[in-house]
Amino acid sequence: MKKEFVKGMRHGIPIMLGYLSVSFGFGVLCIQQNLSILAAVGISVTNLTSAGQVAGVEIIAAGGSLLEMVLCQLVINLRYSLMSLSLSQKLDPSFNIMHRLFVGFGVTDEIFAVASSQTEPLKPSYMYGLILTPFLGWSTGTLIGAIAGDIMPPMVTAALSLMLYGMFIAIILPPAKKDRKVLFVVLIAAALSVVIRFCLPMISSGFSVIICALVASIVGALFFPVSDRERGEDNT
Repeated sequence: MKKEFVKGMRHGIPIMLGYLSVSFGFGVLCIQQNLSILAAVGISVTNLTSAGQVAGVEIIAAGGSLLEMVLCQLVINLRYSLMSLSLSQKLDPSFNIMHRLFVGFGVTDEIFAVASSQTEPLKPSYMYGLILTPFLGWSTGTLIGAIAGDIMPPMVTAALSLMLYGMFIAIILPPAKKDRKVLFVVLIAAALSVVIRFCLPMISSGFSVIICALVASIVGALFFPVSDRERGEDNT
């Protein structure tokens, strides 16, 4: 058990280092939106979703409703449920319901990718180690960023807050350059966001995210449906 836990922690170190830098930008963003250092760290400790956290903070800053928050998080974080379902096929028989619940909390894109690459069944101790180091990196980075944002001049914190948006661009660009279908869907979402921002200012930022994500997904599904051949490749 100890060996598997240490192995998981070792595999999580590269993720931790990436999260440390990205969450620094989130901590700065929280301070910009007049949240306290404690609130910023509390959000990161209870949530492991960069896009969801950023959208949530913007909804809080705009005085959005709980319904808006719930719908926004549901749309943004629904993929984690699908990732967890996929990982459930690789779990060791020792995974009981409590282990599944705790591990489900820590499933992120990067953790899912590392766990999926393992050839042996995933044991609880390995998954806890794999989640622990990124969790500490994300929470610690948020704390450092929030402290820095609280003492640095506004001009500097405004520049540092761009780190998060740079990360989102870095995530989008590689698949968009590789596949024109992805690029088309991304451009649809971006164009719709601009239209809502300037033509429909009465729509809050939270609902804007929901509308853009849903419309872009529907347009992508209608114009670029998954072929039977692609389904077959995914199932192999």
